[in-house]
Amino acid sequence: MIRNTTKNQKFGWVLFILYLVALIYLMFFAESLGRTGNSQAEYAYNLQLFREIRRFYIYREQLGWKAVVLNLGGNVAGFMPFGFFLPIVSRRGRKWYNNFILGFFLSLCIEVTQLVFKVGSFDVDDLLLNTIGGILGFLCYKLVQEFRIRRKRRARKSGKTTYNES
Repeated sequence: MIRNTTKNQKFGWVLFILYLVALIYLMFFAESLGRTGNSQAEYAYNLQLFREIRRFYIYREQLGWKAVVLNLGGNVAGFMPFGFFLPIVSRRGRKWYNNFILGFFLSLCIEVTQLVFKVGSFDVDDLLLNTIGGILGFLCYKLVQEFRIRRKRRARKSGKTTYNES
């Protein structure tokens, strides 16, 4: 860690590292998500954008809403913490395009690792959904920051008027 970090940044680092550990576990080791050590005889991958998204939408009744939400929503929600914590732990992450690029590359690393080790499946739709999740997390960070700034301004204004009145 960098020497000149605040308590909030250090806490952000701890949460960010815990998130990355949980993400790695879910992507590669969670048996409940079909991540077993058994190599698949025939590995599945998707290189056509929107193929799996469309398939989940078309067959939503047969697959069930739980499967649709877990796959599509899970890919988005799984990367929201990345987009949220990155600006906390890195100044470079406070620019939307850096957040976008790093989110995309983390997702790409995960998908390529799944391809190489035949755990899960390589899917360009996952790249898209994960990147969207990272950007949504970044937008949540911006909203929280805006809220914090407004709250500090209000506290200063009320503190000054209270100080002047005494």
